[in-house]
Amino acid sequence: MSDSANRVTRLIKGNEALARGAIAGGLECFFGYPITPQNEVPEKLSELMPPIGRVFIQAESEVASINMVYGAAAAGHRAMTSSSSPGVSLMMEGLSYIAGARLPCLIVNVMRGGPGLGNIAPSQGDYFQACKGGGHGDYHSIVLAPWNVQEMYDFPGLAFELAERYRCPAIILADAVLGSMLEPARIDAEFQPLVRHPKPWTSTGRGSRDHKNVVHSLFLNAEDLAAHNELMQSAYREMRREIRFDSRLIDDAEYVFVGFGVSARLAWSATALLRREGIKVGFFRPITLYPFPEEALARLASRVKGMLVCELNAGQMLQDVRLAVNGKCPVEFLGKMGGVLPPPEELADAMRSIAARPFPHSNPQRAAHELLECGVA
Repeated sequence: MSDSANRVTRLIKGNEALARGAIAGGLECFFGYPITPQNEVPEKLSELMPPIGRVFIQAESEVASINMVYGAAAAGHRAMTSSSSPGVSLMMEGLSYIAGARLPCLIVNVMRGGPGLGNIAPSQGDYFQACKGGGHGDYHSIVLAPWNVQEMYDFPGLAFELAERYRCPAIILADAVLGSMLEPARIDAEFQPLVRHPKPWTSTGRGSRDHKNVVHSLFLNAEDLAAHNELMQSAYREMRREIRFDSRLIDDAEYVFVGFGVSARLAWSATALLRREGIKVGFFRPITLYPFPEEALARLASRVKGMLVCELNAGQMLQDVRLAVNGKCPVEFLGKMGGVLPPPEELADAMRSIAARPFPHSNPQRAAHELLECGVA
């Protein structure tokens, strides 16, 4: 991570902040292909990287981009690609190969409306894709969800550090609002020289080693593949120590908004509206979508009367919230699709409706019903 003493405050767009934050975080190689609404990311990187001796390549496709990331990561470089929803879909096979080879890298998804080509408006419809795999096999990626321009700047460096610590891909899940908004952020006044850390597993020739490293995901013997998968699962279990979340006004809260990214911003505004009316509403924002802060939510659910999950989709993180809560309190949902953003007043109205109902105590039958709605029971 960069030195905060070197930072200055600047009004900056989210996509540019992410590009600059990636360079400050040690990005050495970028490979990508244009798609709205993330085009300012490669545009800014193409301007900034070559003059400081770092590699920028506009690939011929998203499929080529992710496989170039594979090659650079295997050689030990901090490599990254960025895209938007349908472009990231094209990368899923390559992402599975990268995960299977246990290679750290960064994939940025500035989400847009879908499915299919959809539109270029903000969406959070790629939560399942990012958090539940997306490609084939039993793998996970670290998933970070920024909610302001400052985190768009800070998270690339954090993502690289976590990816290298656990030898897995990291994903930053942003959206069209965060990519396009202007906000003040503390950013590095100038880029520092690269500091490379030794990675003993890299495929860079023999050197001083007794043998050459071979980076691959092919294990023809079933027992060997099982052992490799268990090694990956062990890393995912250790990854739980990295769980991050933002909780506010929960000490006396009777009801809680839960949201990530731009939905969390709307929920925080609604929280302020309701607090001014004397309604004891709290706020909970998962920052790591994987690993998910399920234990923190479970503790919170044991002492509140209800939760309202807000997302720009049909209810994706909702499933993880309900699994974590496990019937300890009612979990309601407010979602918008297609690029529609609800005003904070709509979220506040929904919470007022929940607060007006009689408080139902913990109910195992409700838990079973909610799990059935999630399709997991």
